[in-house]
Amino acid sequence: MVNGKKIVVVMPAYNAALTLHRTYSELPFEIVDEVILVDDDSSDSTAAIARKMGLTVFRHKQNLGYGRNQKTCYREALKRGADIVVMLHPDYQYSPKLIVSLVGMI
Repeated sequence: MVNGKKIVVVMPAYNAALTLHRTYSELPFEIVDEVILVDDDSSDSTAAIARKMGLTVFRHKQNLGYGRNQKTCYREALKRGADIVVMLHPDYQYSPKLIVSLVGMI
């Protein structure tokens, strides 16, 4: 939480089993209140790994594509009362450590 604002990180995932743990482990948990992963019918163990890690997981029953995955991410974050939603790709496209700077600008 920053300035009383609930921060939810959303991860639109597709076959991210190999990089999910690294991405998650670098999250700034001192400010992140919740992490949601939306699995877009991955053929690997992304959803199972995320559940074992304690993430809130939603899984599409079929691959709906990146746009629908994003919509599910945002919808579920807002349902949970997020004031600030940060999208982070679980394939480590960029460092989760940037979240502190991003949230600080809001």
